Amino acid sequence: MSQEIDRRRVFFALWPDDALRDRLARLSRELRANGRLVPVAHLHLTLAFAGVVPAPVVTRIATDANRLARPAIRLTLDRLGHFRRPRIAWVGPSDAPAELDALAQSLSGICRDAGVAMDDRPFRPHVTLRRFVTRMASGPIEPIAWVAPEMVLIESGRGGHPGPYRVLQRWRLA
Repeated sequence: MSQEIDRRRVFFALWPDDALRDRLARLSRELRANGRLVPVAHLHLTLAFAGVVPAPVVTRIATDANRLARPAIRLTLDRLGHFRRPRIAWVGPSDAPAELDALAQSLSGICRDAGVAMDDRPFRPHVTLRRFVTRMASGPIEPIAWVAPEMVLIESGRGGHPGPYRVLQRWRLA
């Protein structure tokens, strides 16, 4: 009899505080776009998406992330955009700070070192506001300042299936 491997769908992210989360939710509702709103509790900025991995890999990447320098991340969300694939509406910075890119690259490296096959596309920081979007106006918006208080490791489902978000670990950003 074979034993089923515990697999989890996980990613590292910047986690907004409640005030920013409310502001992002309001922005999402006011968009001139179709699609489904992302639940308020799920609003985040993905730093590195590990995907569906065995539980021991989750433990390893969390442990390795403890060793990272975690500088303060200050960014300005000032641009709306739309990715045709995977059909999402997003808000993000027109100029991402170097510290944000460095943190994302370090976390991707931790995942690769743990045997995770990472996406090779360039890091494009954004907060997904809506899914299944087929039309939307893109462009500049009134700037939203974000001093990210923490980064988190999120579990978003088990057994390879998406599900509710659960914070597995938090790290303060200095």
